[in-house]
Amino acid sequence: MPSFDFKQLDVFSHHAIKGNPLAVVLGADSLSDQQMADFAKWTNLSETTFLLKPRDPRADYRVRIFTTLNELPFAGHPTLGSCHAWLQAGGVPKGEEIIQECEIGLVRIRREGEELAFVAPPLLRSGPLEADLLERVRLALDLEPHAILRSQWVDNGAGWLALMLADRETVLGLQPDYSQLSGLAVGVIAPWNPSRDGDEAQFEVRAFVAGDGAPEDPATGSLNAGVAQWLLTEGLAPSRYMVSQGTAMGRVGRIRVVQQGDEIWIGGAVTLCIEGRLTL
Repeated sequence: MPSFDFKQLDVFSHHAIKGNPLAVVLGADSLSDQQMADFAKWTNLSETTFLLKPRDPRADYRVRIFTTLNELPFAGHPTLGSCHAWLQAGGVPKGEEIIQECEIGLVRIRREGEELAFVAPPLLRSGPLEADLLERVRLALDLEPHAILRSQWVDNGAGWLALMLADRETVLGLQPDYSQLSGLAVGVIAPWNPSRDGDEAQFEVRAFVAGDGAPEDPATGSLNAGVAQWLLTEGLAPSRYMVSQGTAMGRVGRIRVVQQGDEIWIGGAVTLCIEGRLTL
């Protein structure tokens, strides 16, 4: 039976097993769509990726990203984790930046010291939420109508919608009714209060994906990329800030957001936890 190099990494935390885990299969060109989907379901992680030879000559490698339910055209922590795995396996980029090919197109990635960062891709859907959808999400999160300060579509391939609440405590206290969130990817954000919460981060985020193997995601690059585009466009965040995520799950996720000109970079640490051979 064919075997493949395999790595499992922790993304968006400097503390091993305190970020968001990712499974990566390298040299996966011979695997079928069904094999990829079946293995992703078996790992039961929020995402599993498969690295292949690029189709676009400008790209350094191609990645396919699977949840336990379906394939995604783009996702954030799989982008940084896959890049780290490719570099560690001996990958040498053609230029100063690493160019990843995925279903949404080409994604630029750069090294930032010991961290990696990607350019936030354009939103596929933005604008306000429909009133009936907003009400459905409000009820699922058991929030009073006045608790939702703002809401927005921030979909860059993973289907995210986002709500802004007043404070970190409300975000951390949420207990979603996942039966009412079926088919939705919901992000919730609120600012930190420096006098109470400290200054290590400026925002707290939680991400809910009903029906997936991991219904809450501990550190989410795609959501934070979309939210950053929303917040920065409306002047609701500084050009450089840190997001805390995963706190309610006992994780220590940290996502760095930096705006440089027209580009928004989403960065964080990646740590290798497991490597070996996979037989399928």
